[in-house]
Amino acid sequence: MIKKIVIIGNSAAGIGAVEGIRQIDKQCEITVITNEPHHTYSRPLISYLLLGKATEESMKYRSNSFYTDNNVTLLTGTTVTKIEAEKKQVLLLYGKSIPYDKLLVAAGSSPFTPPFEGLDTVKDRTTFMSLDDARFLDRMLKKKPRAKALIIGAGLIGLKCAEGIQKKVSKITVVDLAPRILSSILDEEGAKVVQDHLENKGIDFKLASSVKVFEKNSAILESGEKIDFDVLVLAVGVRPNTSLLKDIADIDRGIIVNGKSETSVNDIYAAGDCTQYTDVSSGQKKIMALLPNAYMQGECAGINMAYGDKSFEKAIPMNAIGFFGLHIITAGNYSGDVYSKSEGNEYKKLFYSDNKLNGYIIIGNVEKAGIYTSLIRERTPLDSIDFALVCEKPGLMAFTKEERIIKLGGTK
Repeated sequence: MIKKIVIIGNSAAGIGAVEGIRQIDKQCEITVITNEPHHTYSRPLISYLLLGKATEESMKYRSNSFYTDNNVTLLTGTTVTKIEAEKKQVLLLYGKSIPYDKLLVAAGSSPFTPPFEGLDTVKDRTTFMSLDDARFLDRMLKKKPRAKALIIGAGLIGLKCAEGIQKKVSKITVVDLAPRILSSILDEEGAKVVQDHLENKGIDFKLASSVKVFEKNSAILESGEKIDFDVLVLAVGVRPNTSLLKDIADIDRGIIVNGKSETSVNDIYAAGDCTQYTDVSSGQKKIMALLPNAYMQGECAGINMAYGDKSFEKAIPMNAIGFFGLHIITAGNYSGDVYSKSEGNEYKKLFYSDNKLNGYIIIGNVEKAGIYTSLIRERTPLDSIDFALVCEKPGLMAFTKEERIIKLGGTK
């Protein structure tokens, strides 16, 4: 039987792995290593911490007794510097080594910051991906009442930051090189709906634009426009943390894994935002940085590391997010024929081809978006349901009686 499992990473994928392992093996040694000093927490909630809608206690992803309950050795504030696959051990920053029989790399991703000229002249700046980032930003804003904030990046991270600090600052300006906000998940029409909503909350956008140079508390754009600010948030993008497996395992943009979360190296698994795996809606291998995917992939890895048998092969790109009460859910890929409907802040677009639903964008009423998600994941033939009804009013009544019974937890 397996004796030692080491998990690098303490977020959703790592926690999923612990729970997957313990489903199969109650006795093996589990060591979780994280470079953060914290108990596991939900990263998407850091903006709600700034908003006052969450506390550090409520952000915890599992109970205070989680590690004790699962007989886990937790090493916080600890950096892994190298994986020695032939010796089956990991090396820590100060020379200590930890042996493993099975290893999971769930190292997540890190903020990417372009080499802006003059960035080192900006004193009050931060990224926005971690609890420590949120704490630091909050401290800066408390020292600067009515501050002007500049956010570089109009993606999910930048806009959640804008929502989190909106009541703490006098002005927010968001700059992005893309011609629309949320360019990775929204089309032009959908982005316009969300941008109008955010502008009504006082957020100013400079799109299709970039910073040429920073001069202390000023940003000079490529257009020549000058933006003065007190606090700078860098939210340009993220990169998967793959360096530990460089020259060891197959890596593209992320660590390549199969449906069992196995890498190309025996006894080394990977899960979460650092990995690249198959999107069932397109058949392509992608990085799909989403907390539920990370957890399920980690759980899958945990079960397999403990000699169980589990596959995770129904992953799709998906985002569920809200800004100032306006909800957005997107999933799958945006190819094929299109059904669309738009009225005010209500926006829906479905993409389908070859008798399958490929993806969707829904803004506003997202209550039954799970119906569409299920159709994509299961690759349900559209001619087996009342697709016209599903387009207008998603619900179980569009399915056959047999399918309704299955989806409600019964059997055929």
